[in-house]
Amino acid sequence: MNKAELINKIADDAGVTKTQANAALDSFVEAVTKTLKGGGKVTLVGFGTFSVSKRAARNGRNPQTGEVIKIKARKVARFKAGKELSAKL
Repeated sequence: MNKAELINKIADDAGVTKTQANAALDSFVEAVTKTLKGGGKVTLVGFGTFSVSKRAARNGRNPQTGEVIKIKARKVARFKAGKELSAKL
């Protein structure tokens, strides 16, 4: 499912226009992004938790040349499915 399909589904289920559904989805994504950037986490009971995890610096290899390269440390977004979502899958 892509963003356009999700917007159509939200609009149909909630009985709102596609423009309103798009605005709601954009607001949700923006709120989650802002919270994660600030170091927090977002928990939706029954669905799951969005959080930030730190990846340590490490050595990797260039697959074409075999040369060792350094990969910088970085932060990555994580999602852990909640109990109810896991049970439905």
